[in-house]
Amino acid sequence: MEFRSLGRTGMQVSPLCLGAMMFGAWGEPDHDTSIGIIHRALDAGINFIDTADVYSQGESEIIVGKALAQGRRDDVILATKFHGPMDVPMGAPGGDPNKKGNSRRWVVQEVENSLRRLGTDWIDLYQVHRHDHWTDHEETLSALTDLRTQGKIRAFGCSTYPAHEVVEAHWVSERRGLARYATEQPPYSILVRGIEADLLPVAERHGMGVIPWSPLAGGWLTGRYRKGQEAPKSARAERMPGRYDLSKPGNQAKLDAADALAVLAEEAGITLVHLALAFVLQHPAVTSPIVGPRTMDQLETQLGAVDVTLTKDVLDRIDEIVPPGVTLSAEDRGYVAPALADPFLRRARTA
Repeated sequence: MEFRSLGRTGMQVSPLCLGAMMFGAWGEPDHDTSIGIIHRALDAGINFIDTADVYSQGESEIIVGKALAQGRRDDVILATKFHGPMDVPMGAPGGDPNKKGNSRRWVVQEVENSLRRLGTDWIDLYQVHRHDHWTDHEETLSALTDLRTQGKIRAFGCSTYPAHEVVEAHWVSERRGLARYATEQPPYSILVRGIEADLLPVAERHGMGVIPWSPLAGGWLTGRYRKGQEAPKSARAERMPGRYDLSKPGNQAKLDAADALAVLAEEAGITLVHLALAFVLQHPAVTSPIVGPRTMDQLETQLGAVDVTLTKDVLDRIDEIVPPGVTLSAEDRGYVAPALADPFLRRARTA
């Protein structure tokens, strides 16, 4: 695989990033199976792994640490995240209010926990998982700057921040003499294109690396969702039924688009998975989309996307199915972004 610059950090990463959310109780509970998937990804040329403390309440980080033991740690750009509560399951309410968020108190405590679980002395990219309205940017940025000075992290970034908060954070960094967010990790796929209107231009202007999550739109772009067929059953749909309930107009729109995109992929002679991943990969502001396989077969179907180049005609057909800047349902936005279909955005990507 060719490597890409991770923003202005100087680090070089593969065009696909291996996401580890599905390793552990949330997805694949068997550690050896998950480790096998990680090793296969590394052997295929992926050198970038992204996890988070909240994924299966730390179990994902433990699995990644096991996979990188015995000499593989130095070959990997390792990213993890903090923000969510660690004393309740992911997505559950409650928990100690001081064991979550973006305060200095929690940042300096949780980085030590992640280092221990990962079995490493440093984290290459430490990310704020979500914006915290109760914590000043300066509070978080100063703590992260100190961690970088101490050598515990090499760089830091944010995830799912609205564009205006990214700009505000950069302003604070400049005014206070602090290190700045080097990357942003937003939701982005053919079905979730809101960031094309604001966040991607901001990231390009500030030289940030962009690591999109859910490029397959939570499974909608795997080819399993087709009109006239029974909706597939999955653990994801059971946990988040609102995102897959076809009685909702937004989800019906996703089904219509997924079916039309599957037809387009067939005409182009590629799989829908490759079409979806190549679409994200080809945006000039994108560094490395995250693929999050639960099984070895899922990983194998995704690896070949790095060799696919979509033509201008195919990109234009995609724009007709889901216009630039549009997100098809509110549940998939990740944050509130305008649903714009500005013709200017059509040429904001390369063929």
